[in-house]
Amino acid sequence: MEPGGASNRHGGAGDAAPGKAESQLRKGVLEYCVLALLRDGPKYGVELLGALQETGALATSQGTVYPLLSRLRRDALVATTWRESTSGPPRRYYELTATGHRALADFAAIWPRFRDAVDHLLTPGGPHPDTERDSREDR
Repeated sequence: MEPGGASNRHGGAGDAAPGKAESQLRKGVLEYCVLALLRDGPKYGVELLGALQETGALATSQGTVYPLLSRLRRDALVATTWRESTSGPPRRYYELTATGHRALADFAAIWPRFRDAVDHLLTPGGPHPDTERDSREDR
């Protein structure tokens, strides 16, 4: 048995640490959630961490976010600028580039179908996502 008990592996609501499924889901969407947080304007790292924390399910650490931001910068999805702070040292602000806006738009276009497909598989006897979408389009 793993430390923390067997139920910890599944990330139940009462578990202190996230389960494997929650962790993997977070890893899969975190990049695009950070891009979404930057959609309306530049933010610095601690702002991003706070916004992710507020969601609950997307809360993560500096050790995850800052390497992700570095990769987004290397991949030209974000650009950075330094700004003076009234409460300490200068801060690095992150802002979406045109490539970052396109990547976010691509993800936003794919996400509903992906989410619907997963929901379909998780819901016993539910309608097939394509069938449900086709019936909505017929209206």
